[in-house]
Amino acid sequence: MNQGNLVKADRRIQTVDLVYVAIGAALIAVCSWISIPTVVPFTLQTFAVFFILSLLGGKRGTFAVLLYILLGVVGLPVFAGFSGGIGALLRPSGGYIIGFLAMGLIYRAFIRIDAPKLWLEITALVVGLLACYAFGTAWFMYVYIRDSGAVGLVTVLGWCVFPFIIPDLVKMGLALAVAKRVRPALR
Repeated sequence: MNQGNLVKADRRIQTVDLVYVAIGAALIAVCSWISIPTVVPFTLQTFAVFFILSLLGGKRGTFAVLLYILLGVVGLPVFAGFSGGIGALLRPSGGYIIGFLAMGLIYRAFIRIDAPKLWLEITALVVGLLACYAFGTAWFMYVYIRDSGAVGLVTVLGWCVFPFIIPDLVKMGLALAVAKRVRPALR
């Protein structure tokens, strides 16, 4: 293969990567619109993040999450409740959105191969989810205390984490199962 063909092949791979990243970000946005409003809304965002990371891998999946966040920051209504703009991230629940990026980075650190073992993938997603909870809860407390006054950690965990644990684990299982079925079609 001559150098011209190598450059074309490299561009094609990059173009495919960009398409996957864009589709991943779009899927996260669509899943964020499916929500039940609460203090921190119940959405399908976490399902989409789990699915995209498992399907696309750590690098492309993390870039999809980053693109999703950047689209929201510039004002596109990609967050829960069709909201967007930097103000959405500055609200009490905005830390959980940033936590999705931590989830992607952790997944990428754990998963360095195309077909990871299921136990390693589950471990990476659970550790990433814990990081998302930690970052989101810390941000929620900071904003809530600044705007409304003192609140205890257990109270915030009761609002923002405990009700989400089982649904998030179910979403993780579903995302892994669907990604496993879809993954062969991407190759």
